[in-house]
Amino acid sequence: MHPEQKPPRPSPQPRGSIDRYFHISERGSTVARELRGGFATFLAMSYIIVLNPLIIGASADSTGQFLGGGSEPNLPAVAAATSLISGVMTILMGVLGKFPMAVSSSLGLSAFITYGIVVLPGMTWADAMGLVVIEGVILLVLVLTGFRSAIFNAVPGALKTAISVGIGLFIALIGMVNAGFIQNSGGTGLELGVDGFVFGWPLLIFLVALFALFVMWTMSVRGAILYSIVGATVLAITIESVLRVGPATEEHPYGWELTTPSLDQNWFSLPDFSILGEFHLLGSWESVGVVGATLLVFTLLLANFFDLLGTMVGVSNAGGIRDSDGEIPYSRRIMVSDAVGTIGGGIGATSVNSGFIESTVGVGDGARTGLANVMTGLLFLATIVLAPLAAVIPVEAASATLVLVGFLMMQQIVRIDWTDLEIAIPAFMTVVIMPFSYSITNGIGAGFVTYVVIKVLRGKWREVHPLMHLTAGLFVLYFVSGPIQDALGVS
Repeated sequence: MHPEQKPPRPSPQPRGSIDRYFHISERGSTVARELRGGFATFLAMSYIIVLNPLIIGASADSTGQFLGGGSEPNLPAVAAATSLISGVMTILMGVLGKFPMAVSSSLGLSAFITYGIVVLPGMTWADAMGLVVIEGVILLVLVLTGFRSAIFNAVPGALKTAISVGIGLFIALIGMVNAGFIQNSGGTGLELGVDGFVFGWPLLIFLVALFALFVMWTMSVRGAILYSIVGATVLAITIESVLRVGPATEEHPYGWELTTPSLDQNWFSLPDFSILGEFHLLGSWESVGVVGATLLVFTLLLANFFDLLGTMVGVSNAGGIRDSDGEIPYSRRIMVSDAVGTIGGGIGATSVNSGFIESTVGVGDGARTGLANVMTGLLFLATIVLAPLAAVIPVEAASATLVLVGFLMMQQIVRIDWTDLEIAIPAFMTVVIMPFSYSITNGIGAGFVTYVVIKVLRGKWREVHPLMHLTAGLFVLYFVSGPIQDALGVS
């Protein structure tokens, strides 16, 4: 050995069976850090318990029935089911995939199901949830046959990095929009605050949480994300109890955006699981025909397929979770867990369940293993009877963490060789389309299609992996699936 060469540092020895199973020491973490990270992830995504029912539970299907088959919304049942399925599937991801990525109802796909599927003539909520189950089964088959992993490994490294950077910008925008810091102007696009001005107590909470988080992060304060959420929530509850700000409305745009922080509520409630099992596996085939149902499954499949890819890369890069070969460890198990989550979401009538990018909040607070997921999942299960607990946290307090995580993921942009235009331009399209179109899937598709088009038109099509050619072609179909459905009379 050269006298100046140091021997490799031995891997930390595991401290017990839990450490050994989850590879906690191996990934440079501790049990306490994992539990804290899991708690932070739950706080960052607990809004799903409130928001998912408002999306899929408050809208009727084409027959005038609400989720669960009633003539009136049953939001408590949707909330209870969301907590149950999210908790079980998040724990499954942690135990099987050993990866700190929480699983819950995909808001984008929930919105697509609500506004693009159940409104089709003859479609019911049970039919739509049947489509979700079918899509999940197909995903599982793709994973078990190795096809999903093959596509993931066929993607150039620079595009994977671009996906992570794009997600960073996307979740930073989500955080600002959720807090009301950025809003739709109704005509000219996005604007700052209300009518271009930053005003109101909720926005003050967001800014206090944001700048406190920035300062603590520059000081390397352990638990900064958790401290900012808890501190901002306490401040928000105090302000609401004294000033009675109330929720935001058209007449009162300076109120709380989603949840009004208050301790004045019943803390325990018996769970209502009446919507569990509300799915009709082949009902959509009868409602919109085989071709129409196939197109709907294809759209769900492609969106879910690449949302997971983007989320996996984002969480992995945020925490540096790679094996000795530079790959995401247990990626096949992660994909199996995600596919089972989708099936579970359909069976539980809570929409497509998939990995949540808010998991990067917990990763930013130190989570590196599936033990963090166990913590997050148990907290989800607790909200089945403690649903008001999640409603206490105002979105303005939690959204600041998404902005910070966006910054952390944006730092990876230096890994892209911007002098190699054949990869830099597709990377650029990936990064900008995600936040501009408000969709991870759209950004990935734009990057893939641009990459393949450039290579093919420059006569370098042999340099492109065959699966990239196939995937780019599928994305082209995905981008025009709406007009195709119109032409076939299924929308």
